[in-house]
Amino acid sequence: MERESMEFDVVIVGGGPAGLASAIRLKQLAAEKGTDVNVCLIEKGAEIGAHILSGAVMDPRALSELLPNWKEDGAPLNAPVSEDRFFILSEAGATQVPNSILPSCFHNEGNYVISLGNVCRWLGEQAEALGVEIYPGFAGAEVLYDDNGAVKGVATGDMGRLQDGSEGPNFQPGMELLGKYTFFAEGCRGHLGKQLIAKFQLDKDSDPQTYGIGLKELWEIQPDKHQLGLVVHSGGWPMQPDTYGGGFLYHLENNQVAVGFVVGLGYENPHLSPYEEFQRYKTHPEIRKFLEGGKRIAYGARALTAGGLQSLPRLTFPGGVLVGDDAGFLNAARIKGSHCAIKTGSLAAEACFAALAAERQNDELTGYHELFKNSWLYDELHKARNFKPWMSKGLKFGSLMFGIDQIVFGGKAPWTLHHKTPDHAKLKLASECPKIDYPKPDGTLTFDRLSSVFLSSTNHEEEQPCHLQLKDASVPVAINLAKYDAPEQRYCPAGVYEILGQEEGQPRLQINAQNCVHCKTCDIKDPTQNINWVVPQGGEGPTYPNM
Repeated sequence: MERESMEFDVVIVGGGPAGLASAIRLKQLAAEKGTDVNVCLIEKGAEIGAHILSGAVMDPRALSELLPNWKEDGAPLNAPVSEDRFFILSEAGATQVPNSILPSCFHNEGNYVISLGNVCRWLGEQAEALGVEIYPGFAGAEVLYDDNGAVKGVATGDMGRLQDGSEGPNFQPGMELLGKYTFFAEGCRGHLGKQLIAKFQLDKDSDPQTYGIGLKELWEIQPDKHQLGLVVHSGGWPMQPDTYGGGFLYHLENNQVAVGFVVGLGYENPHLSPYEEFQRYKTHPEIRKFLEGGKRIAYGARALTAGGLQSLPRLTFPGGVLVGDDAGFLNAARIKGSHCAIKTGSLAAEACFAALAAERQNDELTGYHELFKNSWLYDELHKARNFKPWMSKGLKFGSLMFGIDQIVFGGKAPWTLHHKTPDHAKLKLASECPKIDYPKPDGTLTFDRLSSVFLSSTNHEEEQPCHLQLKDASVPVAINLAKYDAPEQRYCPAGVYEILGQEEGQPRLQINAQNCVHCKTCDIKDPTQNINWVVPQGGEGPTYPNM
């Protein structure tokens, strides 16, 4: 069966804040000029917001520029930050760092505790009201190129293929969505963005990207423990001083709190489990005091970029652009990325609209680079560029040096530190590292992976090709198990990977793809880069409420 095709001025892949901001800004510019731009946006989740997971404390600056009347129009920013608390944790104690000596990046005055998924649902409504065609449940599976090698659109994934790849009785081929320009806004480690970076060598002049995995639970707590807008951050325990990581607890409306933990994926010990570290984090007296007597109502996990300005790839290529976290726009020092996504989507839209007005198509939108370089976002990321390199040198030393960087030099130190080694290459051999004894979950405050995946409402049709592909099926046992004690069993936050048959002397890797929450950690951290995450059928994966 041949694929049908549809033509648009602009095709956008991804319904997160970057993709939606791009669509909205394109329509705004067209309305200002009395013309029209035909914009199509596809989202692999079953609905806008279904796959969105973030902390999140939001800086509204970019949103205010894009939609100045967001308050009057009902944007779900309902919990202004009321108090900041930053702790350095030991196993049993906590030292609160006075706000007066914290660098400005850790201050949240004027920001909001939000559900980014709900913000994206609202942005989707604004985009549709402007005439954007939004198609949830359709995954961008393939980049399409014209005869000159420029991007001309994407193809959505086939539906109804069987596990062996053959066409099942309900098979339907994907559709070609053709655009004069294509925006890739898939979020961190985008499936298509990764391919484009490699094909066009967009990262040849940048540092290796560095990543973290963020794990999050949503709790409903007792009213007397709730403080609307309270923001708690911490460093230290349960992480070792040489391993990057930290926790957060944010108080939303309706007696809900978001509690989570971020682990840098540059860690060295293959025995480390980010999921188990998160569960341990909740047992600390400073955190558990909020959660005890409450009820956990949602769980999810997502990788995030943390390399900063020096790890950004080139943003443009013939026929398209990277926006938001697909390019790596996140300010790790501020623990914020949604404002970066909205701003970059808006800037790319402005460059694109200028090209369309000049009747150009499928060329390189170099104006996007210039707009970014002249924006407040570039200045913000430049100021924070040394955060992750310093913190990778250990909590105490890194905190001291970044404090000097920010307080003494105001973020304008006459040096830029660099990332030299990708995260997947930093694992040491299992025999060189201590094993970590994680306590069993108690089912009240701490939980196992499978009960957590259940709360993410993750679902995949079993009779389809596995979307977690192995380049070489022998590697998981011959290399990963033999050298690193199969770290995929631990870095995956959803119980996707299991080594079976060890007791019988015939170990094999089992992939429980139905559990996958689309966090992309395996694609990032696998030491041999043997795992390739591709999109499953559209509409599958987690369905996050209020995350």
